Amino acid sequence: MNAIQALTQQRLLLQLEYQTEKEAFCKQTEEIGMQRRVKRGDAWWPVRIGRSYYNSLNQFCVEVFRTADQDIEHNFEFGRPVAFFRGNESHESPIKYYNFTGTVSYVDGDRMVVSVPDNMPLVDLQAADQVGVQLSFDETSYKTMFDALERVIRAKGRLGYLRDLFYSQQRAETFTFAPMHFPYLNKTQEEAVNLVLRAKDVAVVHGPPGTGKTTTLVEAIYETLRRENQVLVCAQSNMAVDWISEKLVDRGVPVLRIGNPTRVNDKMLSFTYERRFEAHPDYELLWAIRKAIRQLRSSPRKGRGEAYHQKMERLKDRANELEIRINAQLFGEARVIACTLVGSANRLLDGQKFGTVFIDEAAQALEAACWIPIRRVSRVVLAGDHCQLPPTVKSIAALKAGLGTTLMERIVGNKPEVVTLLRMQYRMNEEIMRFSSDWFYGNLVESAPEVKFRSILDLDVPMEWVPTKPTPNPSRTGGESEYSSGEEAYNLPSRSGGVGGGSQVGGGFDGFGGYLNKPEAELTLQTLQQYFERIGKTRILNERLDVGVISPYRAQVQYLRSQLKKKEWFKPFRHLITVNTVDGFQGQERDIIVISLVRSNDEGQIGFLRDLRRMNVAITRARMKLIIIGDVQTMTRHPFYRKLYEYIEALVS
Repeated sequence: MNAIQALTQQRLLLQLEYQTEKEAFCKQTEEIGMQRRVKRGDAWWPVRIGRSYYNSLNQFCVEVFRTADQDIEHNFEFGRPVAFFRGNESHESPIKYYNFTGTVSYVDGDRMVVSVPDNMPLVDLQAADQVGVQLSFDETSYKTMFDALERVIRAKGRLGYLRDLFYSQQRAETFTFAPMHFPYLNKTQEEAVNLVLRAKDVAVVHGPPGTGKTTTLVEAIYETLRRENQVLVCAQSNMAVDWISEKLVDRGVPVLRIGNPTRVNDKMLSFTYERRFEAHPDYELLWAIRKAIRQLRSSPRKGRGEAYHQKMERLKDRANELEIRINAQLFGEARVIACTLVGSANRLLDGQKFGTVFIDEAAQALEAACWIPIRRVSRVVLAGDHCQLPPTVKSIAALKAGLGTTLMERIVGNKPEVVTLLRMQYRMNEEIMRFSSDWFYGNLVESAPEVKFRSILDLDVPMEWVPTKPTPNPSRTGGESEYSSGEEAYNLPSRSGGVGGGSQVGGGFDGFGGYLNKPEAELTLQTLQQYFERIGKTRILNERLDVGVISPYRAQVQYLRSQLKKKEWFKPFRHLITVNTVDGFQGQERDIIVISLVRSNDEGQIGFLRDLRRMNVAITRARMKLIIIGDVQTMTRHPFYRKLYEYIEALVS
């Protein structure tokens, strides 16, 4: 299959994924009560509508404040479409939606700014009781990906060359020069930077957990900017874009961030396009002209003669001229343009070309998303780890047919000569790292001397598996025994539309929903409390030892959070403990990690825990101590978990 045929098939699979997700979203919206959507973090209800104003991009915006359920982690983020509605907590009347949609412009805690159409019924929205806002289906991302695939399929010139190169065994072209030395990088990081600098077409930086992928990528970008005037830096998520942008700013590189940062602080905001735009000397004049245009438009339609239209055209021309001048200066001063993959289709980048695009988190992005920025460049550098979290694909059929295969995986398979593996990790105790290195990375990853023997307690075993003990439960139907940590189907529909029952109840492939195991949750917190007691309260607080409690299922995460708040014993330590799904911990690390595996049944059904890349992420978040809570009989029927259990038992004995 040649490149064009393969990409045509990708387009069909993406269409299948689009239809699956849209149908699931519509079904979910119809079937799930609003309170359930609020608990899932997909809605705020009720909300208070704050002030309205025009932002620096001339978009009409309204402020929205969450007034209830403020402890629930929500899924609202920049660029996501939303719908407003009116409801009634007594459920005597159905939810009524307003006939307009908005787009999230900014979120910080319980405050959100939504850009809305100019003609939206603002007074009605502000006066109504029980107003809420919920996520809508995101058509824009799919349209952008479809457009990117169409362009690549039809492409000639450089884009067509890269397309054919990536899908063939043809060797990528390189420059030839003596290796450069970077005293502050280790040997494999230095090799990676040299590989990137030598690449004419493509390079891949494969970074296992804790190996300094971001450090290496920042150095590669810094050195590339000695040879190129400006580069494009993208990632799948806003958080990843923020992280690498912040590191580049620390190196003194002028960054222009397109899109709103997730990590909301003054440092991050200072290099966003909106802040720079507002700070420009010409902005006040532009604002005055735009205000005059809005006032003209709101004037009575009667009497709008030729003089009106001439004045309107003059004002519009002047506003366009000022906007072009400001943009030219902002883009001219920036050495790095940073945005998400979908964000690289922003109209602000229309007509822009770059020598190189650096794509971080490339192993988590659908191939179609990666082609969005690639059409603007002549050289591609991918960074990530295809042994960690994969892209989210909701359609099982599309997944089986290959939609989950990323561009990074494709290039790694076709062109091993362009791939460099970072081999020195700086995060984990050697014994925590060793299992992951053996299973996923061919035993090639090593521990830096300074972390090799790091631990919290003397003679502490870095990894523990706390088993849950089985007790028969004759009341269980269907002939299945229930353990003392017995899971239960938690009827929380997933983003993929699944409802309780079956091995992936609400779980799908994105780690959201489905199985709840209350006894195991209690055991998880009891085990953490016992370990804290061994360390001592004073030392935990003085050294600020941080803890991550991870579960693959959203239902278990929410239950653990609620129990943690109820337990008075944990009150002094709550600010040091984070509870989240595996996906929520991607890219993070903690001194202590506790994992609740949840699954417990006679059949050995473990659902999407069979996706071992997620478990690789979970077990490699720990710096000094990893505790796994799980039913040994259920989990060890799978060879990976059996090997993991045997490895841990060997450490203990």
